[in-house]
Formats: sequence, C-alpha cells, structure tokens
Amino acid sequence: MNNKNWNNRKMKDGLLRSLIYLSTGVTISILFIIIGFVLYKGLPGINVNFLTRNWEDKTTFVNVKADASKAGTDNQDYIASLGITVKEGEKNLIITKIDKKSAVHNAANLKNEAYGLKKEDIISKIGSDNTADMSYADALKLLKESGGTLRLKVVRPGGGIVPMFVSTIYIILLSLAIAGPVGISAAIYLNEYAKPGRILNSIRFAIQNLAGIPSIIYGLFGMLLFVQTLKMQYSILAGSLTLSILLLPTIISTTEEALKEIPRSYREGSYGLGATKLQTIAKIILPGALPGILVAVILSIGRIVGESAALIFTAGTIAQIPEGLVGGKSSAATLTTKMYWLIKETGDLSSASSIAVVLLILIILLNIASKMITKSFLKKTGNA
Repeated sequence: MNNKNWNNRKMKDGLLRSLIYLSTGVTISILFIIIGFVLYKGLPGINVNFLTRNWEDKTTFVNVKADASKAGTDNQDYIASLGITVKEGEKNLIITKIDKKSAVHNAANLKNEAYGLKKEDIISKIGSDNTADMSYADALKLLKESGGTLRLKVVRPGGGIVPMFVSTIYIILLSLAIAGPVGISAAIYLNEYAKPGRILNSIRFAIQNLAGIPSIIYGLFGMLLFVQTLKMQYSILAGSLTLSILLLPTIISTTEEALKEIPRSYREGSYGLGATKLQTIAKIILPGALPGILVAVILSIGRIVGESAALIFTAGTIAQIPEGLVGGKSSAATLTTKMYWLIKETGDLSSASSIAVVLLILIILLNIASKMITKSFLKKTGNA
C-alpha cells in the first residue's frame, strides 16, 4: 500500500471516528439536558408534604371527646381539653402540635371509624359554627369553651403523590405477577420444546410485531375487553391485564435469548446423569439464564412505570389509593398518568417535573434492587 492510499485510509478512519465521538457526545448531552431540566424544574417542588400527602384535600366530620378535667388550663393557642396547639390560617384554625395523649388521636368519623387528626389538619367547623365566619380569637374561644363530645369539620390538605405512588407499585406487582410466569413459560416452550419450522418462525415473527404495536392500541383493546366486555370498569386489574399483554413480547424475546446462551453441553450432561427434561430446565437452564430473565423483568418494570396511554383507557385517572381490584373504587392514576393529566389539563409543568424526579428515583431503586436480588441468587446457586 502506497503512502497516498495509506493517508486516504487514515483520513477516512479519522472522519468516521470523529462522527462516532460526535454521535456519542450528542446522545450523552441530550440525556444530561433532559435529566438536568427535569431536576431543575422538579426538585424545588419536592418536600415532605409532596411525598406524604394525598393529592386532593379531604374533608371529614369527626367526633372528639374533650377531656373536661383539663379545662381551664389553656394557654394562648393551646387547647388543653383536646391536647392540641393551633395557629391562625385561611380557615382560622390549623393544628400545629398534638400531645401524645391527645383526645384527637381517638377521633372517629360519622361511620364511627377511627380517624385520628394530624398536624396541618384544618378545623373549618366547630359544631354548627363555621370558623371562617369568625375571628381567630372567637374561634379559639369557642373551641376552648366547648365540652363533652365535639363535632369538628376537618380538612386534610392535599398536594401529595401518595395515591399515585401506591397505585404505581400495585400495578407493577400485578402486571409482573401476571406477565412474568406466562412470558417465561412461553419462552421456555419456544426454546426447549417447540420444533424448528415454519410454525415456530411464524410465532416468533408475530411476537416481534406485537412488540412494535403502539401502546395506545393495547389500551383500546384493554378497554373493549376488560373494561366493557368483562365489566371490570376502570380498575387496576384491567390496567394490569392490559399491561401484561403489552409486556409479553419483551419478556418472551429477552428470556428466550437468555435461554439460548446456555451451552448445549449443559443439557447433554444433565441428560447423561439421568435427569428428565423438566428437571434439566428447572435445575440447570433456568438458574443459568437468571441474569437474562432479570433483565427482562427490569425492562418490564421500566415499561410499566413509563406507560400512560394504555392505562388512561383501562385504569383511569382518579388520584386515589385503590380499595379493590375491580369496581368503582379500584380506579387509580399512576405517576405517569397524573403527569399527563397535569400537563394536558392544567399546564402545571413544575408539578409534573417533580413527579418525574420521583419516577427517576423509583426506577433507579428498582434496578438496584433487581441486581442485588440477582447477585444474591447467583451466589446461593454458586454461579456468581
């Protein structure tokens, strides 16, 4: 090779290398810009109230038995008969401190169910008197002079993500519990039992195509089948079943690739020792393929956490903790569906970004947990 050709080749290699470096740099820069924007907009909105409260304000009537023996020992904002300290707010009385033996810990709602009051709860009505219609001093006096069993109207402020966070966890667990066994079993069949041929190729081709279908189509299918035909209504079970179908192509394909990585000699050795095919799969192949299967699970968790289109049509957008799998009280919004609703309906980009920060942390923690479980399992089986 003469010098001219050599120089031309070096120039082409340098150009290609520069393009590779540029592409990598652009990709990483975009990633940092996105994460940086989310953190910049979202971090200021994250605080204790955001992480621990319900999304909507909750108004409840409660009955509290005042301790008459402590009447007359009140001090400024302290109500001794109830064991609470209050301050002035927009609706006059906000609980700022509660004694350990306060009577409000034993408050009950009108269904006689326990409803202990908490700090930051707002007392908006004492008996039949609205505290918003009187001065703070008059409201405080009325509360101090009231005895026996008090009926209070209490507003618990919202603005938190607890319902969406709990709903997201519920849907992750339900979807994995449904799609995991089905998807792994299907992958085992395709790799270990199915005979090579057109039928097997057709099945794999169908699975590959299913993976490329937009999730909103799965959502429409789930709404027609689970919500309307099977009468599940908007519920976390309808949402989880829809997501399970959506996850199957990912779980099957990834698990099958992991099974293919197990050397054929392992199987032959196991058969040579007298093990059955099922024993070989359970004792030899699956433990060896576990890291790949865990990758499928991690990918699935990421897909579940990030999904919104399919859930809007099946699980709904109500910010509440579901009280069942199906029925009127089982509808729930996940973190991503709430983000969608916030941006679409209110344009509240700051709150949506705060939820995005929580999502990022949740995904990182789940990935770490999955890897720790894999490492622990491999160590126990001697494959680490």
